[in-house]
Parts: sequence; C-alpha cells; structure tokens
Amino acid sequence: MAEPAPKHDVFQAIADPTRRKLLHLLGDEELPVTVISGHFTMSRTAVSKHLRVLADAGLVKDRKVGRETRYRLDPEPLLELKRWLAYYERYWENKLFALKRFVEADEDSSAEPFGPLTVIEKDSSK
Repeated sequence: MAEPAPKHDVFQAIADPTRRKLLHLLGDEELPVTVISGHFTMSRTAVSKHLRVLADAGLVKDRKVGRETRYRLDPEPLLELKRWLAYYERYWENKLFALKRFVEADEDSSAEPFGPLTVIEKDSSK
C-alpha cells in the first residue's frame, strides 16, 4: 500500500527560519523536545508545532523513549530540494564564468585600466 502524501512539502517546511534552525540543531544528534525548546525563546508548544510541520514533510522522525519524544533529522526529503536547486545552479555557474573571464581579461590588459595617466600642471604664472 502506498504511503499517503505528506501534509507539507519540503519547500513549505524549510520556508520558516525557525524550522531551518531546528533542522540544523537536529543535524548531528537526536534530541528531546525539552532540550530543543531550550534553544528558542518561544514556548515548548510552539516548538512542537514547528516539529510537527517538519515531521509532516518527512524531514524529522520521532520516537518515544520512556515518557519523552526524541526527534532526529531525516535528510532524505532534502534530495528533492537539492535536485530542484541543481537545475538553477547552471545559471550561477554561467555568471561566475563570465566574471572570471572579465577579471582575467582585465589582468591581461595594461596596468592602467583607464589608459595612461596624464598629469596636468597648474600654470603658476597666473
């Protein structure tokens, strides 16, 4: 049986800076919501709502350990984002290549980019 579609997609989930910070926080370790909420000025309930959005998008997984729920990053859905960004990467590469050509062409030109300097002396006889 196929899994139901997520309630939130990856793009919606990472659109919020708080959720991006949550992902960063969970990148290296599994943490309970009490520890996670200590990193934010908002209530634990608000943090839990953000975690729910991330879980709906498949970006975090939770598991019960005793009476607490621990969360960890699941980076798999980020591949969709990576593929989407990779398509647009070629535009940045073209811009960087053009900048490189411009800089290298400028280095090959004379040391004086605006032509030879002309010194204008004031006529002191006036």
